[in-house]
Amino acid sequence: MDKKSIIGIVLTGLIFVGFAIFTSKQQSEYQQKLQEYNAYIAEQEQKQAEAEAVADTAAVQMAESGEGVSNAEREQLLTVARYGATLAESRGGQAENATLENDYLKVDFSSLGGQITNVELKEYTRYAPKDERNEKVKMFDPSTANFDMSFYIKNGVNNVKVNTAEYNFEVLPVEKNDSLQRLTMRLPVGEGAYYVYEYTLHNESQPSRDYMIDFAVRLENMAPLMAKQSTIGIDWSNRSYQNERGFKNENMYTTIAYRLPGDSSIEELGMSEEAKSDEVSSSVNWVAFKQQFFSSAFIAPENVTYAKMAFQTSKPGSGYIKDFSAEMAVPYDSQVEGYDFKFYFGPNKYAVLKDITDANGDKIALERLIPLGWGIFGWVNRWFVIPVFDFLRQFIPSFGLIILILALLVRLIIFPLTYKSYLSTAKMRVIQPEIAALNEKYPRQEDAMKKQQATMELYKKAGINPMGGCLPMLIQMPVLIAMFRFFPASIELRGQSFLWADDLSSYDSVLNLPFNIPFYGDHVSLFCLLMAVALFVFSYINYNQSSASQPQMAGMKFMMVYMMPMMMIFWFNDYSSGLNYYYFLSSLLSMAQTFLIRTMVDDNKVHAMIQANAKKNTKGKKSRFQQRYEELMRQQQEQMKQQAKGNRK
Repeated sequence: MDKKSIIGIVLTGLIFVGFAIFTSKQQSEYQQKLQEYNAYIAEQEQKQAEAEAVADTAAVQMAESGEGVSNAEREQLLTVARYGATLAESRGGQAENATLENDYLKVDFSSLGGQITNVELKEYTRYAPKDERNEKVKMFDPSTANFDMSFYIKNGVNNVKVNTAEYNFEVLPVEKNDSLQRLTMRLPVGEGAYYVYEYTLHNESQPSRDYMIDFAVRLENMAPLMAKQSTIGIDWSNRSYQNERGFKNENMYTTIAYRLPGDSSIEELGMSEEAKSDEVSSSVNWVAFKQQFFSSAFIAPENVTYAKMAFQTSKPGSGYIKDFSAEMAVPYDSQVEGYDFKFYFGPNKYAVLKDITDANGDKIALERLIPLGWGIFGWVNRWFVIPVFDFLRQFIPSFGLIILILALLVRLIIFPLTYKSYLSTAKMRVIQPEIAALNEKYPRQEDAMKKQQATMELYKKAGINPMGGCLPMLIQMPVLIAMFRFFPASIELRGQSFLWADDLSSYDSVLNLPFNIPFYGDHVSLFCLLMAVALFVFSYINYNQSSASQPQMAGMKFMMVYMMPMMMIFWFNDYSSGLNYYYFLSSLLSMAQTFLIRTMVDDNKVHAMIQANAKKNTKGKKSRFQQRYEELMRQQQEQMKQQAKGNRK
C-alpha cells in the first residue's frame, strides 16, 4: 500500500469520527430540547387538568350543596362537570325529525341519537283481509328503535363514556339530487370536534341499491379528545311487528342471522319461542334481524370484531314477533377517521339480495337469508324453481296458474323414469307365477339363499331392475323438499290470491274454529284437506299396484295409505296454501300419469318382452357384478350350512 492510499484512509477515518462526534452532540441537544418541550406540555396539561378539576369540583360542590341554584341548574352543573360544556349542551332538549324517501323506502330519523326511527316499505302491506289490506309494512316498532355508538373521551383527569343515543345531534340541511338524498347529523364533542353521522339513500330504480342506506360515521378532529381505547361499541335493537297471517309460521322463520367474512353460508340463532342468544368473538361481516319475508341488516364492510346477539319471542296475539338486539364492536385507534357501514331494509327476495355486493364488487351472501334448503334442495330452487317462476311471471299474472305449470313441468321431466318404473312393476306382476313356483321349490328357511339367488337370476333373465320402481320417487324427493322450502319463503307469493285463498304464502281458511285443536290449530285449510285426500287416493292406487307385484309390501298398507295422509293434515294445516296447492296438483298429476301409462302398457306385450329378454340374457355372458354377487351368495350359503352342522352337534 503506497503513501497516498494510507493518507486517504486516515483522512476518511478522521472525517467519519468527526461526523459521528458532531452528530452525537446534535442528537444530545435535540433530545434535551425534546425533553424540555414534553415537560412543558405535560406541565401545561397538568395545570389545565388541575384547573378543570378544581372548577369541576367547585361546580359539583355547588350543585350538591344546592346553595343559590335550582334543581335544573344543579343538574346542568353536574352534567357540565361530568361531560364538559360542549357535550352538556347536546343532552336533553327537543328532538328534531327528518325523512328520506325513494320509490321503495320511507325512512324517518331523529336527532336524538342521530338514528333511524322508522322504515316503511312502500311496495308491501301487512296481512289483512283482502279489502282491508292497505297498511304498509314497517320494519320495526318506532318506539323500540335504538342505535347507539359508545366511546370514551378525556375530560380533565377522567375518562367519560359517551353514548350517542343520549345526545341530540345537529341536523344539517338535506342534500338532494336526482339519484340520491343525503342527511348529515353531527354531535359537537369539543371545540371544533364532531362525531358525524351521514346517511345516503339512493334513487336509481335498482332495488338492490335503493333498499340500501349508506351509513358513514366520521370523527372530525376527534383524535385529541378520544381516550385510549381499542374499540367503539355499537348497540342495535328493535322489536319486529307481526306482518303475516299466522304467528306460528312467521315466528318459525324469524331469527337473527350473521355471516363470517369470506363464508358462502350464514349462521343463525335458529327458531325458538324462548329467549335465545349467541356470542361471536371473531369478525362478523353483517348481522340481520330476519323476519319471514323482510330483513333489517347492519353491514360492516371492514367487519366488526365482536358481536353478541339475542332475541326474545313475543306472545301470540300481541302484534309483535320478536325483540332483537345486537351488541357489536369495531376497532379503533388514533389513526381512525371514520367508518363506512350500510343498512339493508327490504324484502327477502332472491333477485334483490343476490345482487348486493361490497365495495370490491364481491357478493356478501345476503341471499342466504332466504331458506331455500341445503345441498341439492337449494340447487333445485336456485337453478330450476326460481328461474321458472321469474320467467312465467313475465307472461302470466295468476300465481295459481304458474304453480300448475310448474307441477306439469316437473311431471314431464320425470315421465320417462315414471314410465320405466311402471314397466318394471308390470314385469314383476307378470312373473308372479314364476316367483310363486320358486317359493314352492325352496320352502325351507335353510334354502333362503338359493331362493334369493334364483329370484335374482329370474329378474336378470326378465330384464327387471328391482330398484326401478324407486327411481321416480328418488327423483321427486329433492323437488318435493325443495318446494317445501320454497313456498313458505317465497315473497313472490305474498299477497297473491287464488280461488278461496287470499294469500298463497299463508294458510287458507274456509272455517275458523271457536277452539284450538292440539297439533292442528283453530282453522280448517281446504287446500290441506284436498292435498291429503288426493294423497290418500294416489297412495291407495299405488299400493294396490305395488302389492300385486311385491307381496312383501302388504304390511306397509296402514303406513302408506292411511298414516301419511292423516299426518299431512295435522302437519300442513298451518302451512302455505301455495305449498298445499302444489302437493295437491302433484298427486292429481301422478294419478293421471299412472292411468295414462296403464293404457300404454299391455301385459301380453310385457310377457313377450320378458321372454325375449330371457333368451337374450341366457346366451349373454355374466357381468362381473353378477359373478361377485353369486359368489357372495354361495359363501353365505356355505356359512349357513356350517352353522347348521354346528347346531346339530
